[in-house]
Amino acid sequence: MEYLDVSGVAGKAVKVVHVIIGLNVGGAELMLKRLVESHREQPGIEHSVISLTDKGVLGDQLAKQGVAVHCLGMSSISKGPATFFKLRKLLQTLRPDVVHTWMYHADLLGGLAARSIGIRNLVWCIRSTDIRKGGSKVTLLIRKLCAWLSGRLPRVIVCAADASRKVHETVGYAPNKMQVIPNGFELDKLLPIGSNGSRIRGELGISNDCTLMVSVGRYNPVKDHKTFIEAAGKVAAQHNDVRFMLVGRDLEHSNPQLMALIDATGQANAFYLLGERNDVPACLQASDIFCLHSVTEGFPNVLGEAMAVGLPCITTDVGDAAYLLDSPEWVVPAASPDKFADKLDAMVSLPAAEREALGQTAASRIREHFTMDVISRRYYALYVSLIDAK
Repeated sequence: MEYLDVSGVAGKAVKVVHVIIGLNVGGAELMLKRLVESHREQPGIEHSVISLTDKGVLGDQLAKQGVAVHCLGMSSISKGPATFFKLRKLLQTLRPDVVHTWMYHADLLGGLAARSIGIRNLVWCIRSTDIRKGGSKVTLLIRKLCAWLSGRLPRVIVCAADASRKVHETVGYAPNKMQVIPNGFELDKLLPIGSNGSRIRGELGISNDCTLMVSVGRYNPVKDHKTFIEAAGKVAAQHNDVRFMLVGRDLEHSNPQLMALIDATGQANAFYLLGERNDVPACLQASDIFCLHSVTEGFPNVLGEAMAVGLPCITTDVGDAAYLLDSPEWVVPAASPDKFADKLDAMVSLPAAEREALGQTAASRIREHFTMDVISRRYYALYVSLIDAK
């Protein structure tokens, strides 16, 4: 990227401080990590990160790359006031040109702390769509406060999905502050040279003759594993050469609620529970079909990752999933296990060549519109525009 001297001082980089609730693995956290990493070779920008809680998995990874990561140790919402003053003091020390906050809790605390010390270049980042499905009462209250303050605190509100923008405008967010910057994907990490999924199949003892469907996402009501498992069970009863792999936090045999859903299908032998993994690209490469079955999403990272790998995909019509996939035939209503089962059956019944063609079309869409390089340039332009507008 071209280096833009926006500071008025030759060679001085734009200082961006990110504020986020935590740095464990999640969609927003991974996107923050990708953004910071994408600018590492850019001389015109310097990132640091503040976690309101602890370092988590991703914080350690960023710190090892030389990124300054600060942790404020907030253990519960009751510690919010004390965390606010810690954050305020830290921002005074760091003196950033731009404060970029991620998700409601950080938007509220980070926004108030930044503006209280005179930082005007505040960017809020909204990652969710309809939090009434799975969101806590506290989160709903914080969103309401953010909506009320949205016309006063941030200069820009970035949504990861157009569906998210529409929902938040409806609940009172300032429409003149909103813009959409979708997630970006690092193709070199999703498609490492010489890597394939044969190792995963070998570990699980799944024959290459079997069709393997994969679902990736933590066990949570908004992910609606109930619909997927019920639909998968119906398909497994009709096709004895189909298997289903579930990857994500708490997707393990020790989860009694999950096991009850699987046992109820009468097809428990068709399911493989891998839990949380650090080799999701290999899990995707091991698979033949990807399924997204959430009842709410913003911009679904994992769907884009599966597309980038070249998997044919089936998704519920949530957030920007249908826009991202751009293949209406393979989009179904949320929480509709019978319709989901019909699509699973239709996909399994396609000739392998047709499924491969669907996957290649999906991969081309990601390469053309959603690479991390494209998205990081948009964020850099946003930061520069805020400083230029002073």
